[in-house]
Amino acid sequence: MATMLTHPQVWGAIDRLAARYGFSASGLAKKAGLDPTSFNRSKRITAEGRPRWPSTESIAKVLQATGASIDEFVTLLSQKKGRRPIKSVPVIGLAQAGSGGYFDNRGFPAGAGWNEIPFPNIHDEHAYGLEISGHSMEPLYRKGDLIVVSPAAPIRKGDRVVMKTKNGEVTATELKRKTSKGVQVVALTPGHKDRQLAASDIVWIARIVWSSQ
Repeated sequence: MATMLTHPQVWGAIDRLAARYGFSASGLAKKAGLDPTSFNRSKRITAEGRPRWPSTESIAKVLQATGASIDEFVTLLSQKKGRRPIKSVPVIGLAQAGSGGYFDNRGFPAGAGWNEIPFPNIHDEHAYGLEISGHSMEPLYRKGDLIVVSPAAPIRKGDRVVMKTKNGEVTATELKRKTSKGVQVVALTPGHKDRQLAASDIVWIARIVWSSQ
């Protein structure tokens, strides 16, 4: 007998896709250019009590927004609901990260001095956390906030990223534009101007996939 695709399966796959790429359901909808309430649980049932299905267009948009493949989405359709996988990610302070010796030339955590925290549903073995240690990025990030960075995550315009430059600076910023020649980034620190950097001045750049704010 053929297996029917069910309403809970499809919505569960969207929820798992959102979590995999560091979004809430509403955050994923917004990232995909949809109404932020499109994937809210209240929208999954009509006023008459009938199941409401996501459109193929909305699924295509979230795949494009996350960089996920259709095969990945199909795998999430058949994934059983249960406890989210827990792994530990290495953590240091953002200010400390630029002092050298904490990353290899690919932007992966390296060396000693890292702490570890348990973190659910992270699928990048090279992911790491950075703790905000000052007040310079308020009100966006406050002292004690944690950001989780995934070097494997695809990067697109508008993403918040962590970047290391040739002079050893490690900073959080927002990607405004990226070309083969370089990047333009938007400062997260109030009062600072946008920056244009040549590709030769950047050691690595990685996406922020989650924050505790």
